[in-house]
Amino acid sequence: MTNPLTAYIEGIGLIGPGLAGWPSSHAILSGQQPYQPQKTVIPPPELLPAAERRRCGAAIKLALATSLEAIAAARLDAASLQSVFSSSHGDGHNCHAICEMLASEDRQISPTRFHNSVHNAAAGYWSIATGAMASSSVLCAFDASFGAGLLEVLTQVVIDNTRSVLITGETEYPEPLHNVRPLPDALGIALVLAPQQSQQALAQISMSITNDAADQLDDIALETLRLAIPAARGLPLLRAIAQRKTTRVVLDYLDSTRLAVEISPC
Repeated sequence: MTNPLTAYIEGIGLIGPGLAGWPSSHAILSGQQPYQPQKTVIPPPELLPAAERRRCGAAIKLALATSLEAIAAARLDAASLQSVFSSSHGDGHNCHAICEMLASEDRQISPTRFHNSVHNAAAGYWSIATGAMASSSVLCAFDASFGAGLLEVLTQVVIDNTRSVLITGETEYPEPLHNVRPLPDALGIALVLAPQQSQQALAQISMSITNDAADQLDDIALETLRLAIPAARGLPLLRAIAQRKTTRVVLDYLDSTRLAVEISPC
C-alpha cells in the first residue's frame, strides 16, 4: 500500500461483554469509568418484520444493533449506505443447531436454519430491515476479520468516494464446538465512514500496512477480550477515538502484517 487510505468516522456502534453501546463504552475506553465484564445483551431487532424477527439468530441481531447505532449517531439513512460485513465464522449458535440435527436420527434440517447458515445472512436481514439497495460486501478472514473488514471499507470509501458502513461481529459457539473455537461471548463493532469531513465527523483516520507489533490495552480484562474475540481487535482504535487525541494505533491483521492507523480527532 503506497499511499495511506484516509476517511472520516461519523458514527460508532459497539456491543459486547460489559460494553452496552458506544456512549457508555466511550467512558470505559477513555478511562473515565472502570471496565466491568458482564454477559453481552443484544437488543431485539425491532426494524425487522415479525416473521423475520422470530427467525433470526444472535449474529443477525448483533449486526443490526451495532450498525443501526452507528448510523443513527451519524444521522444518516441506512438505506443509502454501502455496507461491508465481516465475521470470522458467522452464527455459531445456528451452526451448532445444524450439527445437532445432522448428528440425530431424523437429520431433517429446518429451512430457516439452512438459510441462516450462509455467511451473508446478516447482510440479507440488514437489507430487509433498512431497505438498503446499495452494494454490500461480505467477507471472512478468521482472526484477521476486523482488519480485513476495515481495509475493505476504507478502500470502498476512497475509491467510490461515498459513505459506507463496516459491520463486524462474532457470536460464541456452544459446546462441543466451543472447545475448538473458544470465543467467550458475542461482540460487534460498526463504523460509518465518509470520504470528506462533515459536521458529524468524530475522527480522521489514515491507514497503511506495517510490520510493527499490534497495540495492547492497559486494562487486563479488556486486553483479554481483545485477544479472545476477532471483532475486539478493533478496541484499540475505539480507545484512541474515545480519548480524543492525535495518535497512531497498530491493529492486528495477518500473522506478519498489521494495520497502522493514524487518528486525529475532528
